[in-house]
Amino acid sequence: MSQDHEFTLAPMVRKLEHWRKLNDGDKKAVFALPYTKRSLGAGQHIVWDGDKPQYTTLLLSGFAYRHKVAGNGGRQIMSIHMKGDIVDLQNSLLGVADHNVQMLTNGEVALIPVAAVLELSFDHPNVGQAMWYETLVDGSIFREWLLNVGRRDARTRIGHLLCEFAMRMEMAGLGNQVEYEIPITQEQLADAVSLTPVHVNRTLMALEADGLIRRNKRVIHITDWKKMAKVADFEPRYLHIDARQTAPA
Repeated sequence: MSQDHEFTLAPMVRKLEHWRKLNDGDKKAVFALPYTKRSLGAGQHIVWDGDKPQYTTLLLSGFAYRHKVAGNGGRQIMSIHMKGDIVDLQNSLLGVADHNVQMLTNGEVALIPVAAVLELSFDHPNVGQAMWYETLVDGSIFREWLLNVGRRDARTRIGHLLCEFAMRMEMAGLGNQVEYEIPITQEQLADAVSLTPVHVNRTLMALEADGLIRRNKRVIHITDWKKMAKVADFEPRYLHIDARQTAPA
């Protein structure tokens, strides 16, 4: 096994180990997975709704997002994915994709055959449990996003999403809790919070006028985390960041 092979799959090991401690045999098995590396451009699909995925995709760089399109053409973005995420594990295990997964920015992916992922999860229970945690946490995030668009006002919705990005960016090593570069446009943010781009722009301007955030192009600086979290109704428990410490042995 080449060092390049291990280097490519290292983000997958780091992400799985966040959910479950892996032994040397588990790590060796993950590093031994076959894969094809590809560079994708912003807007390219990883999975189309209705596809039968042949690969599970590890996001090596850049950002991706899940979304569905309504009959009237309206798009609802349901989650954002970043480096180290296994972005279509659910679609791969279900057999038929029920939503789209698309690149948000340019980036690199590693395409791992579904059969190899399934074999790995059964032969190495620690890896299988970590993958299970991955899908459970995705579900937890989906529930929070549903609450966000269904029961929070515009100011709270957008503030909540900005707080989530801050914590997840820090976890992925792409920013920190008070400053990061947001990877989405205002139009895409609108599709994530079920508002119009104009409403999103006005709400961001209001958050800035209130001294809760500063913006420099796409860089977001949260000036007062405690106050922002209160305004945003943000309680990070749903991200399960300390999952490995609370998981059963």
